[in-house]
Amino acid sequence: MSLLKYVQTAFQNRWNLLALFGGVGLSVLSGHPDITLPLVAAVEIGYLTMLGTHPKFQRAVDAQDAAAARDKNSDSANGVLRQILKQLPAPALTRYERLRASLQELRQIADDLQQSGTLASGQPLESFQLAGLDRLMWIFLRLMFTQFSLGKFLERTSRDRIVADIKQAQTRLNAIPATDESPHAQKMRRTLQDNAQTCQERLANYEKAQANYEFVGHELDRLENKIKSLAELGVNRQEPDYISSQVDTVARSLLDTEQTMNDLHFATGLGPLNDETPDLIQQRVVQAENN
Repeated sequence: MSLLKYVQTAFQNRWNLLALFGGVGLSVLSGHPDITLPLVAAVEIGYLTMLGTHPKFQRAVDAQDAAAARDKNSDSANGVLRQILKQLPAPALTRYERLRASLQELRQIADDLQQSGTLASGQPLESFQLAGLDRLMWIFLRLMFTQFSLGKFLERTSRDRIVADIKQAQTRLNAIPATDESPHAQKMRRTLQDNAQTCQERLANYEKAQANYEFVGHELDRLENKIKSLAELGVNRQEPDYISSQVDTVARSLLDTEQTMNDLHFATGLGPLNDETPDLIQQRVVQAENN
């Protein structure tokens, strides 16, 4: 952040503005503003310079801006969350809620064991671990929505119909004699060739969507088991660094999955996946009415 931003923040502080306006008012009332106003200005400049360049003040400003950015990002992520929950079918929502409930139950078990003294000091499933699990849950939920969106596309599109259109265009194209170079024949040939190519592209797009649908389904199963395993690990092992490293390992293994979701954002309408993650585990998620 630039020095000007820190100085501007220091100037806009309400106590500084109160002192500044008070100083200006006293200067005017003193009868010698030509002497006192420059002194007030000098004190103000000195104050802004000292405070604006102070490392502790700069860190506080940076933290405040970061918090505001997080709040803004959280609002955006929660908006996407509401959109997903509103459109997902009941079976998918039930699967998601079952997984989220299992994490909440495991966390409650860990808390009970901690309070009873059964576990060693150091709370399992600490906040940074929960943040990692929230991230994985967010990917899981978006994966379900991606699969749902691809499923709708596949239901609306008939592969057999596309193949039939390709055969029809090719049959008509073959019916034009190769020796016929008349303007009409050339025009018909170009039209049919273009139609056949378009149908081939549609078929390739359908098959790619089918492959992505199957891939996302397998990734959902894998990620669901990974999340359960990590949550159980948080209860059974009192090694926060190890657990955190395992969460990071799982997250890195999902890079191809995240890229696939980003490539398919045109189908889901969610936009690319970024660092914005809503709080999914600790807070109760109110499902929007659907189905």
